Amino acid sequence: MDSPTVLIDKTSVPIGDEPNLLELIRKAGVELPTFCYNPELSIFGSCRMCMVEVEGRGILPACSTNPESGMVVRTNTKQVRDLRKMILELMLASHDQECTTCPKNGGCRLQMISKHLAVTEVRFKHMPHIEPGDASSDAIARDMSKCILCGDCVRVCHEKQSVRALNFTHRGAHARVLPAFNRNLAETECVSCGQCVKSCPVGALTVKPSAADVWAAIYDSQKTVVVQIAPAACKEMCKAFGEGSDAHGTEKVVTALRLMGFDRVYDTDFSSEAVKAVVGKEFEKTSKRPFFTSSCPAWVAFAGAFYPDLPGTLSSCKSPQQMFGTLCKDKLASQIGVMREDLVVVSVMPCAAKKHEARLEKHATGSNPDVDYVLNPQELVLMIEERNIAWGELAIGAFDEPFVSTTVGGAGAGVLKAVSDMVRDNNGSYGIKSGETTIGGNKLRVAVVTGLANARIVIDKVRSGEEAFDLVKVMSCGDGCAHGED
Repeated sequence: MDSPTVLIDKTSVPIGDEPNLLELIRKAGVELPTFCYNPELSIFGSCRMCMVEVEGRGILPACSTNPESGMVVRTNTKQVRDLRKMILELMLASHDQECTTCPKNGGCRLQMISKHLAVTEVRFKHMPHIEPGDASSDAIARDMSKCILCGDCVRVCHEKQSVRALNFTHRGAHARVLPAFNRNLAETECVSCGQCVKSCPVGALTVKPSAADVWAAIYDSQKTVVVQIAPAACKEMCKAFGEGSDAHGTEKVVTALRLMGFDRVYDTDFSSEAVKAVVGKEFEKTSKRPFFTSSCPAWVAFAGAFYPDLPGTLSSCKSPQQMFGTLCKDKLASQIGVMREDLVVVSVMPCAAKKHEARLEKHATGSNPDVDYVLNPQELVLMIEERNIAWGELAIGAFDEPFVSTTVGGAGAGVLKAVSDMVRDNNGSYGIKSGETTIGGNKLRVAVVTGLANARIVIDKVRSGEEAFDLVKVMSCGDGCAHGED
């Protein structure tokens, strides 16, 4: 018996386990443009860019149409193409078109799709919704003048993180994506996880920039500027510069940082090992279970906001970023004969929440923070390009001493190793993964949770007695630090 197929642009494509016609069309090698489609989120179907012509059924959105045997689909008829171009023109007519000064310039999906569809003019009157920006958050900048109402940020905040800091308000031409009661983002339950930024296809939501402050510190002759970079951030940097599997990518990052003017360059991995040592000892001494790790600042903020009565124990250990900052300000400054206030500590982290974490009062001595500025990899890439550094010509470099990795010891070490193995096996996906490990003759149940909505599920099950764990590692996102060693 022949397997069911769909005829896509005169090519017969077998129906596999694709959840919708859009994925089947992509399987056939046709990349339909979309703004609101994300396979990890619910189907929203607001942008209508993935419309296709289905014989006998007319124009349909591919994202919300199930593939059926015998379908005849055309993805690029004149009617479909004209429709897509008209939708884009309508978006551009109500969009703030200050592209050259937009943080998303060069990586904007609206910009990219307009180019691909050869939209060179807009037939409709330009009537942008100019609104004041929101820079209240330490981590995320909002500019709703650039919002195209795709809803990606709303769905990821609701479905993956269960924070619900953003939602749709009003209707029709007055529709907006805003926090409740039109508050600033800093006044909401936002935990600065940055998943809304990653999902936003335009410049409506971006990571709050720190590059100008870092350049100012580098140019200040009175300051000694040191930088730490996380392994996951190095991976992103290497990918951005096309290093791929080049084993020397990280060493090139080190050289680039020195050329930019940083006085010392360190690997956050050493403080990650120190955190494991501290957390392992804390786990051994604490009898109240489950024991939750605390390296993810978005998770810590989530627990504080939604579970002030969190069952079990939340580790009091600082994150690797903050432990590094403390060691630099308390130890390194005196070793190299620099006043604490004249030592500037910069972090490069693949996480917006680290920016918020660095601004918390508990991570400062008086008005002087342990970590002064946090850059994400995209900011650092732009800084390297601004400095006119030729990546392909860089020599390899080595991280500075005196910091060295700490060996994790004790019974807690075995549990943490089991959790680290589960993190690597998690493969950057959202979910709950649990298992058992035997340490010192004791059988322990551990879990790795990715996504704050999943953390809510685990906590509620622990509270109801449905589940029991000895140690739980929570990470707010399925990428970035999920591939790190914190």
